[in-house]
Amino acid sequence: MAVEYDVVVIGGGSGGLVIAAAAAQLKAKVALVESDRLGGDCLWYGCVPSKSLIYASRIAYSVKNAARFGIYCQNPQIDFALANGHLQKAIAAIQPHDSPERFESLGVEVIFGSGQFIDRQTFEVNNRQLKARAFACATGSRAKIPPIPGLKTAGYLTNEQVFSLPELPPSLAVIGGGPIGCELGQAFSRLGSEVTIIASSDHLLPKEDPEAALVIQQQLESEGIRVITATRVERVEQIDGKKHLWAGTQKITADEILVAAGRMPNVESLNLEAAGVEVGEKGIRVNEKLQTTNPRIYACGDVIGGYQFTHVAGYEASVVLKNALFFPLTKANYRVIPWATFTDPELARVGLTEKQAKQRYGDDIYVLKQEFAGVDRAQAEAATKGFAKIITRGNGQILGAHLVGASAGELLHEIVLAMSNNLKVSALSSIIHIYPTLAEVNSKAALLLTKQKYAKNQKLQNLLLRFFSLMRKLA
Repeated sequence: MAVEYDVVVIGGGSGGLVIAAAAAQLKAKVALVESDRLGGDCLWYGCVPSKSLIYASRIAYSVKNAARFGIYCQNPQIDFALANGHLQKAIAAIQPHDSPERFESLGVEVIFGSGQFIDRQTFEVNNRQLKARAFACATGSRAKIPPIPGLKTAGYLTNEQVFSLPELPPSLAVIGGGPIGCELGQAFSRLGSEVTIIASSDHLLPKEDPEAALVIQQQLESEGIRVITATRVERVEQIDGKKHLWAGTQKITADEILVAAGRMPNVESLNLEAAGVEVGEKGIRVNEKLQTTNPRIYACGDVIGGYQFTHVAGYEASVVLKNALFFPLTKANYRVIPWATFTDPELARVGLTEKQAKQRYGDDIYVLKQEFAGVDRAQAEAATKGFAKIITRGNGQILGAHLVGASAGELLHEIVLAMSNNLKVSALSSIIHIYPTLAEVNSKAALLLTKQKYAKNQKLQNLLLRFFSLMRKLA
């Protein structure tokens, strides 16, 4: 049976836009269905606004602490509306790249509306029935709201409302100690809010290397942020205009509550059951080729509940593109997936943790840890907090890396490149790094494998001792 489209993309966020644009440029016939605005969470409620606000907060923090460099700024004033204006300017500058006009110029048919599957090969939207060779679900995720008594009545913010606040809340309680909670908690604190972060885990950023996560937690606490761990909020009440949270034996009072306690997939309105698509606890179930239980329908990005990052959605979209348009032969490879938490200092990670590496490879593990305090550029900029930790096997194979420190998100890519191309850790120490740069933290860490192996090799040390003794006698 002939169909109208090669691919119908459902969801105009990061993953969906990659598929739609690339497919159209390959001359496929494409329809892109979006229920709200093109750009998704990343543009409107995520990466772009959060990093813009974080940058403004870093400027505020630098000004407040400039006296340590002999620069005195008496009573600096923070205009939250102008700081928020910077955020909106960033969105406005990027938005044209994600605009309907751009995609229509590429040949994509953009359809705004909320639709659903009516059978295994038909998606209905605005009373139109779309049939295609393949479908791609990229509807993203939204904040998961914990079932806390009184929370809904008292009112709360998620990432969808927090960037539209007209004024800075004097106090803010953050439910959740993951990346979003830590990033925005620190940003609002630096802009002037009194912040409390409540985390159910034993420490903040529980998915990260514990040693690296501790550096972040200590920094937040040093800035005056109250951190409560291993505790869940049990109930919330609004009394005299304030929100009161009971968490264990503690009571927190705040003007606003930010919920950052995980994400849930946007699948409810799609009627996936009619299409024969199964949904698990985390999201749409897919195989290695990102096919759902209906092989005609693919899914990528947050909606499948895996790595919930814009860059991963883009990568998964490239896999879907090849499989949906041509032949389903390409498998997603998650061996080298980097990510970063944009606190200050930043925390970046790729590959296995130390614990995971030991579980998989036993004693054949080397942990190469270099403190930023041992890097001259870090000393020059008073950015000595943190470290680079590279985990390798004895043969130099890089298994993972964890950086916490200034510009960690930028510095990680050197290691990502090495891992992606199966280079040994010696590749990082053998190339010449510009002096003085923060990137020297990678080369210094990489060199530690040679040093550690040499320290264990007593035979080589004795041989060299005798060799140099003989050479001196023969000189």
